[in-house]
Amino acid sequence: MFETVKPKDIEKRSFEIITELLGDRTLDPENEPVIKRVIHTTADFDYADNLRFSEHAVAKGVAALRAGCNIVTDTQMVRAGINKTVLGRLGGEIRCFMSDPDVAEEAKARGVTRAMVSMERAAGLKKPCIFAIGNAPTALVSLYELIAAGKIAPALVIGVPVGFVNVVESKERIMTASVPYIVARGRKGGSNVAAAICNAMLYQISR
Repeated sequence: MFETVKPKDIEKRSFEIITELLGDRTLDPENEPVIKRVIHTTADFDYADNLRFSEHAVAKGVAALRAGCNIVTDTQMVRAGINKTVLGRLGGEIRCFMSDPDVAEEAKARGVTRAMVSMERAAGLKKPCIFAIGNAPTALVSLYELIAAGKIAPALVIGVPVGFVNVVESKERIMTASVPYIVARGRKGGSNVAAAICNAMLYQISR
């Protein structure tokens, strides 16, 4: 039998169901809104186990967003999924260099990925940035190298690329960098997960 739920109450009921299905499992209160929103987005409860957070990563991300930081993404899908209205009210914007013709040209000339060149471009941005990586493991590898070289200091790295080639390794590497991180360990992730994590932090501010 279908459960009758008014349209405006669907999200609320969804989160109630997530809480019920988690049972007596206790989540860290600071990380709980992020974990539950990712589960809400994916209907995948594995994220209750495979999402990893550096110390106070969510609080640091929220603080950066409140201060008007930008979000840099590796795909237009992440860009489309983030609540730009809330971000804009805070003074931030979303940057994605992946589709820029000059990025594609440089990547081809150097024999590297556009994601790698995009991260190098992002290193030149003046404003503090959160990096939301949902697709390209080479973006995480490039970020790690830029961080190690002292060329960039992200306010937060969201490392959730999905796939099979260098995905696990890139996530493990970024967790050893000296920056706050939220990472989905293993092969799972995706642009929708990266956007969900950003939105979870934005909604903490707007609600």
